[in-house]
Amino acid sequence: MANIPSGTHHLVRVSKVKQPLWKKRTASLSRWLHIYLSMVSFVIVLFFAVTGLTLNHADWFDGKETVNKFTGTVPLKWVKVKDTAAIAKLEIVELLKHKHHIKGDVSDFIIDDGQCTISFKGPGYSADAFIDRDNGTYKFKESSLGLVALMNDLHKGRDTGKKWSYLIDIAAIFMTLLSLTGIIMICFMKKKRVNGFLLLGAGALICYLVYYFMVP
Repeated sequence: MANIPSGTHHLVRVSKVKQPLWKKRTASLSRWLHIYLSMVSFVIVLFFAVTGLTLNHADWFDGKETVNKFTGTVPLKWVKVKDTAAIAKLEIVELLKHKHHIKGDVSDFIIDDGQCTISFKGPGYSADAFIDRDNGTYKFKESSLGLVALMNDLHKGRDTGKKWSYLIDIAAIFMTLLSLTGIIMICFMKKKRVNGFLLLGAGALICYLVYYFMVP
């Protein structure tokens, strides 16, 4: 073995163990998705978080109901017909929507011998029209429950239509991806991985214990 001359210094290079390419790409992709999904879905997540609170404590945010009542007439030929199938349903609905700026969609159109009853439903909103088939006159009642009721119904998807239902599905997918990408990210953080999974397990255990011991 050769002697190392005194006074000389040798640099010893310690090569780092390279991570497999798939690990680097997975960590990078999960980080990218987590950051940008968080930004894109920030308003959606915040909305469902806030409305979760307002739904759970509805008595804290009990809004004042606003009721409006109107009267009017529809063309008599639309309703005074022997065959109820000949009643001009579409024309009546369009006239009421145009005249009273109705916010909801038709939920019921009931026809009996002397009257037509049309109900409209929307988030935090309802309206009913009662049309006399003998003379074409009607009474219209509109009820609005305020902003909190509107937000709560949007959260539940009640009387919101298919388009809003699609948005709820998208929000659910975003929140699921946020959770999964967060878990994937913690898998690649050696110093925080153990504590992260311990907290994850603790959170799951707390939820289960609350359910098991406190939910009737």
